[in-house]
Amino acid sequence: MKKTDDNLRRLIIALKRAGTKGEAPIWRDLSERLTKPTRGRPVINLSRLNRHTNKGETIVVPGKVLSTGELDHKLTIAALTFSEKARVKITKAGGKTLSIEEIIKKHPKGTDVRVMV
Repeated sequence: MKKTDDNLRRLIIALKRAGTKGEAPIWRDLSERLTKPTRGRPVINLSRLNRHTNKGETIVVPGKVLSTGELDHKLTIAALTFSEKARVKITKAGGKTLSIEEIIKKHPKGTDVRVMV
């Protein structure tokens, strides 16, 4: 299926480039997840992130992060999109919100990054 969103197309290409030659398989996996239909992308609440992560982790969500629940520890989260309230709650907990492009630049080899689906 051909993606019509130019930004998403560029992101998928950047992920494929970052994951070439087996150096960073996490980015290749993420590019494959984003080529699938929108309805298959995860929608993750802060309560789930709070339960399944530890302080200081770096998480990538190939979908949307919503604000339901609370976050009681510091996380760095990169996602396709965030709700405004989710951004506020993450920042209030001492964490950071990044775009997927920014996380690729920060962690080109994908080390210490976990995909949350």
